Amino acid sequence: GLDVRVQSAIKMEAICETFIVGRANRHLEKGRVVIFAAGTGNPFFTTDTAATLRAIEIGSDMIIKATKVDGVYDKDPHKFENATLLKELNYELAMSDDIKVMDDTAIALAKDNSLPILVCNMFKDGNLLKIIQGDESAFCSIVKN
Repeated sequence: GLDVRVQSAIKMEAICETFIVGRANRHLEKGRVVIFAAGTGNPFFTTDTAATLRAIEIGSDMIIKATKVDGVYDKDPHKFENATLLKELNYELAMSDDIKVMDDTAIALAKDNSLPILVCNMFKDGNLLKIIQGDESAFCSIVKN
């Protein structure tokens, strides 16, 4: 039931629009959901970095990194039963070797632009909706200053 546009960093006019910041912002102003595809269109950039770059370009309030765990843990929760969920952490901890939130370039970009990163489980029913609605019972972690 949502009006959606897909924009790609690589020209594919038969499939979707080419990414243009102004056009993306106009879609958002009209209440449309914009999906950014094909990364940055440049080699050596991860999807995390591309997502962070696009979020900065359109003036997002935060990045939501939807993944298969409830948030950021002090160690891999699939390997260690005593892993602890970190509800909030700073960018420096997120870039440490023990914690793998996103690649360091993406985190550094987010830090330089004061863009919070929210990490959540996309497979928990209703979790994304709870996050968007600001529900405190949502399963997630937030990376910020």
